[in-house]
Amino acid sequence: MTKPPIGGNRTGRKLGQKVKKGKLKASSRRWLERHINDPYVQRAQLEGYRARAAFKLLEIDEKHKILSGAKRIIDLGAAPGSWSQIAAKVTNSTDAEPKVVSIDFLEFDPLPGVHIVQLDFLDPSAPEKLMTALGGTPDLVLSDMAAPTTGHRQTDHIRTMHLCEVAAYFAIDVLAEGGHFLAKTFQGGAERELLTLLKQNFKQVIHVKPAASRAESVEMFLLAKGFKGRKPGAPSLRETETAIDDRYLTDERDPVEAE
Repeated sequence: MTKPPIGGNRTGRKLGQKVKKGKLKASSRRWLERHINDPYVQRAQLEGYRARAAFKLLEIDEKHKILSGAKRIIDLGAAPGSWSQIAAKVTNSTDAEPKVVSIDFLEFDPLPGVHIVQLDFLDPSAPEKLMTALGGTPDLVLSDMAAPTTGHRQTDHIRTMHLCEVAAYFAIDVLAEGGHFLAKTFQGGAERELLTLLKQNFKQVIHVKPAASRAESVEMFLLAKGFKGRKPGAPSLRETETAIDDRYLTDERDPVEAE
């Protein structure tokens, strides 16, 4: 069972530590203090995960069982790799026979059993490279992708929803029947087209916010469970990418409220 960390004793580090003023700006100092005193950060260090985000996936899985039985997993926006660490463990992936393929435009250190593709997922060659590297059909597509923030909430929401929709089409294009799709989104509501798409292709679609996701954060996760299988004649990811790009680049509508 994944339990929230309690206090600071598990790491031997006390909570409530302060950062000396020095040359840091006040906002930077506050961020650093929050980070070093975050019990999830301390627990990640103790348990060997590269980031506190590992506990978001573990908490979602504890309730929704999306990792159970997964034989192959694709991790989008994987850096620094904590979700891929978990994926490699549950699939028994090895360097000789990798069952986890991860992609990010950022470079990050290699992980045992994980094939890393350093490339922007929006690059037209990305889907084929991922599938070639995986060498089979994934049971689970994970996406922790988020666009660089601008500070303007609606703009950030639209940009991340764009990534989420492209990831959804990719999942529908490649998932094994019965597979699952998990993607980061921002509060403010998923676009109607995306929710409709997922409900047409998956048995259950829900929003989740694990305890490891900071309360003040606007991030949420969109979980689509039980892929119904690719429909004959359905458009491929490549065929839909242009339409998705055009809609998000020109759409000035307010996001619809999340269900």
